[in-house]
Amino acid sequence: MPVKFVAEVSSNHNKDFERSKEFIRVAASIGCQAVKFQLFKIDTLFSPEVLTKSKSHRERKAWELPGDFIPKLAAFSHQLNLEFACTPFYLEAVDELEPYIDFYKISSYELLWQDLLRKTALTHKPIVLSTGMATLDEISDAVSVISNTGNTKLTLLHCISGYPTPPEEANLKSIQTLRSYFKYPVGWSDHTVQPAVIHRAIHHWGAELIEFHLDLEGKGEEYKTGHCWLPSEIEAVIQSTNLALSADGDGEKIPSPSEKTDRDWRADPSDGLRPLKHIRKNYTP
Repeated sequence: MPVKFVAEVSSNHNKDFERSKEFIRVAASIGCQAVKFQLFKIDTLFSPEVLTKSKSHRERKAWELPGDFIPKLAAFSHQLNLEFACTPFYLEAVDELEPYIDFYKISSYELLWQDLLRKTALTHKPIVLSTGMATLDEISDAVSVISNTGNTKLTLLHCISGYPTPPEEANLKSIQTLRSYFKYPVGWSDHTVQPAVIHRAIHHWGAELIEFHLDLEGKGEEYKTGHCWLPSEIEAVIQSTNLALSADGDGEKIPSPSEKTDRDWRADPSDGLRPLKHIRKNYTP
């Protein structure tokens, strides 16, 4: 089963267009299939009551992705054979993104906002929905809003919205719960930065999509929180995942190419000696 790796740039672009492009280059080079950005405006993300009282929330305005980056970043992603995705955090963002994105990502924090879910679903583009912090009933309501528009191109992400997430809280078995309950593909949005957790999500619980937060060198706005991977770290996970999946084969029990020449060196059934008798006759070291 192929696994889609999605590099989440989040706010680590630092409003720098060339840095934003470098995220795309790196995502392609380490084996990702998609790259994802976020489109938000602090003034529409938090209530006035919070912004008036909290300087730290107001300062997040420096984290906003300039909207005029979107078309160029999408084009560059497609040039490198990556899907381009983005998270809309205000209603108008759905329209602004629609011409350029291959799929929408809905954040766990917006899962309760049915107007956003409905508007996104009505584009009939694929949607990836994070389910961090949510109960099964809340997820069910969100899925119903999306499916009632006729949009069935939905992937659910099991997610723990703790940054970083302690591995013992990952609760990866919820991947199975979501798949069984909703009958949609399910993935894992990682905040643990632990290779073992991603491998477990894929190889034991069958996660079909892995989203992870990427930084280039530790200078992104969110790297200090501790939930972002560096390129070499996640590249090793992607490569080992691909290697492990390639080892599955097709299940047909026949000699593999690497062992065919050894077949003649098995013990001959007549005397129990190696190799088979027809090889012994003309054997030359």
